[in-house]
Amino acid sequence: MTLVLAATLAGIVLVLAGSAVAGTVRPRRFGGASEFYVAGRAVTPWSNAAAIGSEYVSAAAFLGLAGLVVAYGADMLWYPIGAAAGYVVLIALVTAPLRRSGTYTLSNFAEWRLGSFPVRRLVTFFVVFVGLVYLLPQIHGAGLTLRLLVGAPLWVGWVLVCAVVLVVSVAGGMRSITRVQALQFWLKLGALVFCALVLFFVWRADGSPLPAAGNVPVFPKATEVVLDTRTEVGVAQRVEVNVVGTLDGQYYGGSSVTLTPGDHVFAAGTRVMFAAGAAVPHIKGDDPEPGELWATPYSGARDDSWFDTISVLVAAVLGTMGLPHVLVRFYTNTDGAAARRTVVIVLGFVGLFYLLPPLYGVLGRLYAPEVLMTGRTDETMLLLPVRMIEGPLGEVLAGVLAAGAFAAFLATSSGIVVALAGTLSTYLLGGGVASFRTAAAGVLAVALGLAAVVDPVGSPLLVMLVFAVSAATLCPLLVLGIWWRRLSTAGVAAGLVSGGGLSVAAVILGWLDPPWLQGRWTSLMQHPALITVPVAFAVMVGVSLLTPGRVPPGVGRMMALLHVPEGRATYPSDRSSREDDRSP
Repeated sequence: MTLVLAATLAGIVLVLAGSAVAGTVRPRRFGGASEFYVAGRAVTPWSNAAAIGSEYVSAAAFLGLAGLVVAYGADMLWYPIGAAAGYVVLIALVTAPLRRSGTYTLSNFAEWRLGSFPVRRLVTFFVVFVGLVYLLPQIHGAGLTLRLLVGAPLWVGWVLVCAVVLVVSVAGGMRSITRVQALQFWLKLGALVFCALVLFFVWRADGSPLPAAGNVPVFPKATEVVLDTRTEVGVAQRVEVNVVGTLDGQYYGGSSVTLTPGDHVFAAGTRVMFAAGAAVPHIKGDDPEPGELWATPYSGARDDSWFDTISVLVAAVLGTMGLPHVLVRFYTNTDGAAARRTVVIVLGFVGLFYLLPPLYGVLGRLYAPEVLMTGRTDETMLLLPVRMIEGPLGEVLAGVLAAGAFAAFLATSSGIVVALAGTLSTYLLGGGVASFRTAAAGVLAVALGLAAVVDPVGSPLLVMLVFAVSAATLCPLLVLGIWWRRLSTAGVAAGLVSGGGLSVAAVILGWLDPPWLQGRWTSLMQHPALITVPVAFAVMVGVSLLTPGRVPPGVGRMMALLHVPEGRATYPSDRSSREDDRSP
């Protein structure tokens, strides 16, 4: 067994075992649904902030961002702003009023606010859709991490993550998950910071400069690249390589081949050897920025970069408030003031985390540029230690980063499963503790089934889909439901269907990339939030104004409950007690 294999297995076993113990130790009796679903609304701001930071900064987030920086450089540094700005919007518009509603889930809030079970059914559909789609990249990430570092089949990582999440969630509900996620937060932070510092000082000692202006990425030393799948690449500069396998339909047994500028196709299993200083080919359709264009924001030739950035920021800022595993956290605080303090602390945690991926991305550009050829830019952070440091230290650091990545997979997966299990159990199974456990097992079973049929390469696209759909459906519901008393059930239904339908259709069309879809239309399809979010708000408002008779009774009392500070109002317990107040 190699040292990197042993270190990786040891780190992952430590994270899995620690999470299972932290989530199951000292089980307690639950005094009701509130104890199990929202930890009795007694989680402190610091504990809640650590849990939120742990589940929001998923492995897909920091691994993916490091990979984007490798390919596109400074253009990608805007994206983390969406994470911080999303919590600013949450603290300003949603956290305290949502906490005062007295409900456990977003679906419960929708039914309480609008008095409509069909609307609750529609909201439940979108909550489950967003949650399941966001869960898939976490499961895929676990499988890819194990395959990269220890050669295990993909399903091994999937099963390990799902098994631990199931044990923790059914053992103690939200209390167990909170304790586990807080532990995982510090594990992730410690692993990322420690490895980043070591790699930074290795880079400075090595004396390698930043990527040279005007140059394409080059291999720092002789490198063999193994292409596990059929790969189409684009070559910007003439380069000499040795090939064992099939290139452009012709088999080579290790002879020297010249890759001329243009497109080339490697068959699955082909091994390509590059000399030190050779230009790195890039996967077809994903053109990395060279040199100073990579280091300077918006200096490249991509006309759609501004549209892409603004649309992604809109999706990230507004989509954050619709993530079910983020929202449920604010139900666990003691009051609205504690919820606001939680968000402030989260902003600090998220800001600290997002200082790290750009550093890993810069180092990846210098020391692991082969990810631009394979298309697996998400693997950059995991490859860096063994690329930069020869011997035991690099292998041990790879194991430490693998442990941090698994902590991220577990934290985000746990939060999503608890949120979805709470939603489904109260909607379908009566809302008891036993129904919660059944729902949690069902969610994980469905997620494993979907992981087996969805290509892991599409994980970054799944994350984009999650934020686009959330921003165009659950965000308008929350903002208008909390702040506008004239919202009607018909308006909500029309807004959810139009915003969600357009977002899903646009993203799927962008994935298919038909020949007639070119130029700005491609950007619009891949990043539709800049269009679909205003459409969803406009439809929700317009239809509500046209259907004043569908405004729920008692809206005045509900608005007062949402906006009067705790201690001056009581939580609603019976829909029949609402006042018939439909005044605008």
